[in-house]
Amino acid sequence: MDFKSFKKMLKKIFLALFIVAAFACKANLRVSTDVEGSNNIKPEPQQQIVAKELVKVIETYNYKKIKINDSLSNVIYDEFLKRLDPSRNYLLASDVKGFEQYRTKLDDYLREGDLSPFFQIFNVFQKRYQERIQYSISQIDKPFDYTKKEVYIYNREKLPWLNSTAEANDLWTKRVKYDLLNLRIASGFTAPFDVKNPNAEEMNSSEKDKGAKDTSATKNAETLKKRYQNLLSQASKTNSQDAFQIIMDAFTQSVDPHTNYLIPDNAQKFNEDMARSFTGIGATLQLENEVVKVASIVPGGPAFKAKTLNAGDRIIGVAQGKEEFVDIIGWRLDNTVQKIKGPKGTVVRLKIIPAGQELSSQPKVIEIVRDKVILEEQSAKKTIKTIVSDGKTYKIGVIDVPGFYLDFEAYRKGDPNYKSTTRDVRLILDTLKQQNVDGIVIDLRSNGGGSLIEAIELTGLFIKTGPVVQVKDLRKTDINEDDDPSIAWTGPVGVMVDRFSASASEIFAAAIQDYGRGIIMGTQTYGKGTVQSAIDMSRFISTVDEIIMKAKNSGEKIISVGQSSNTGAPQYGQINLTMAKFYRINGSSTQHKGVIPDIQFPMIFPADKYGESSEPSALPFDIIKPAPFKQIANLSTVKPELTKLHEQRMKSSAEYKYLLEDIEQFKKREAENSVTLNEVQLKKERDQQEAINLARTNQRRALQNLPPLKKGEVAPKQDNDFIEDESLKVMADFIQLKDTGKYSLRY
Repeated sequence: MDFKSFKKMLKKIFLALFIVAAFACKANLRVSTDVEGSNNIKPEPQQQIVAKELVKVIETYNYKKIKINDSLSNVIYDEFLKRLDPSRNYLLASDVKGFEQYRTKLDDYLREGDLSPFFQIFNVFQKRYQERIQYSISQIDKPFDYTKKEVYIYNREKLPWLNSTAEANDLWTKRVKYDLLNLRIASGFTAPFDVKNPNAEEMNSSEKDKGAKDTSATKNAETLKKRYQNLLSQASKTNSQDAFQIIMDAFTQSVDPHTNYLIPDNAQKFNEDMARSFTGIGATLQLENEVVKVASIVPGGPAFKAKTLNAGDRIIGVAQGKEEFVDIIGWRLDNTVQKIKGPKGTVVRLKIIPAGQELSSQPKVIEIVRDKVILEEQSAKKTIKTIVSDGKTYKIGVIDVPGFYLDFEAYRKGDPNYKSTTRDVRLILDTLKQQNVDGIVIDLRSNGGGSLIEAIELTGLFIKTGPVVQVKDLRKTDINEDDDPSIAWTGPVGVMVDRFSASASEIFAAAIQDYGRGIIMGTQTYGKGTVQSAIDMSRFISTVDEIIMKAKNSGEKIISVGQSSNTGAPQYGQINLTMAKFYRINGSSTQHKGVIPDIQFPMIFPADKYGESSEPSALPFDIIKPAPFKQIANLSTVKPELTKLHEQRMKSSAEYKYLLEDIEQFKKREAENSVTLNEVQLKKERDQQEAINLARTNQRRALQNLPPLKKGEVAPKQDNDFIEDESLKVMADFIQLKDTGKYSLRY
């Protein structure tokens, strides 16, 4: 092809692209998103293209091979309304009736990248939300009769949608009354009162008491007004990214519980959590009355080292290097955080009001150099517990593993000091060995999982070599092995789990159980047996897509494909896509069923409401061929002995009795959906519960030879963990059985 022909071809290509772009610019959303009384949020061009690409990605690569059709549209529709208004406190039946036209069409809109019906529904919800809060504010100064036998239903999830504005007003009048009643009881002024007197004074009180009650009632009303006004203020800052995240959550969760799309900021937070590190100044921030306040300083971070920023300081301005300051009062917290974060080695200047000073005080300007911040408090940590059993004393090292984290970016770049669960636990084990512990307990309670690599490598610290988990995708089944022959700990091992131990936690616990390497203690785990891959959506954004976005944005700057913001957030967000299932080396899936402990404790959280089995879109349980492996120990005769000893202790354990009572109380509270608005009755119920709690606390203190507490006296913070205490006793039994030759560990 000669140059002239090549040039002509290029012209045709660019002409075609610009025709596509021009057409995209002229194309209107099929549904009007304008709703009077809302923020009138509209979908952004980038969001529409991302939604369109997500349909293709899910249909092509998701493990379920699901088709986005009318049937799924039904599910998406219900899920979207549930996420917007789960307790049915805002939307009216007439609103929902109007939405029904989209019930079986949302799949078509998503496929076309048209988000207009979703945004229309979102804007209607936002209108109703603001109406309810504004109405509530108007009711605060009105008198309430706290002697009436009324009930406030706070959870209307199973009730019909509100039928009218009058019904909504009645509900929210009771909500205001309940909030004021809570403040009233907390203030201590709860005597009978005259209905016509909103300050609720005692008719025979002294003038001094009347004045105090006046002040208290006024203060309560002001407190509640500020609370509601803050809700309105936050609602006014709701943007299209907030709406888009909820829309995509409804879409992806309808496919399966663990496929989820994350908008750029949320993707960054997810990746930072996985890495247990981020680049910034190392400060935890919170919003207080429209002003950003420093909640805490991360130990070892840049702010900690600079010693110029302290907890309680308020940040009112941010500047990049030598640039001008930007006033951030009234900003959303996430926007402020993004402004303060930035690349390693860059300078951020902060305008602060030091803690304890008035907001009108002269601000102080400080300068901090951004750097990598390691979140040590969210990393694995150890304690050593001493247990006496049959006259023998055992030292047991307890390693709390809150997640299976891995700084993949540092790992990929070859950083020798990259952060990971396995590296942290290996160092802890070395320390515990030097301290001559007799056994190790890995605490995986409430550990929701994380990196599959880390689950395999952590298991490798306790076995020589061999398979750890099987991963089955749409094409094949891979056996993931530990090929490192070194063993970091050769002694007895226990693993604590609960209903919220999931995914990577279940891989580790299952491998330890299948190998006979240790004892699993706790309750049935979550049952998440699927594998997700985190994929940057920029991989699916084409040049044509970018031209369309640029055209729709009328010349606004469009960041190139794959380019991230200066904080490291993926420009087009991230899809965590279910692409495989994992199976134990014995062939069983942990999907739905989870891991059943060897020593079982009563389950606080019921399986029908918590865990994978409660998810309607979850994948089923199944079994595949086992992987070839050799057990380290045969614990088939040991487990019944451990169970017998455990059950004997439980028969006479007061703490076990309290646990069963707590479970019954939890079930009772879970079934409740309303509360009385009668002051005397509510206070009586709370006083009774307070008396029960005080009696329980004093019974526990008596067991520990501590003096009883009086009513109103605050108990000092104590490390009281019955599940851990009993698990350590089980471990002591486990160690004893090994010492007496009941089992041996063969590597």
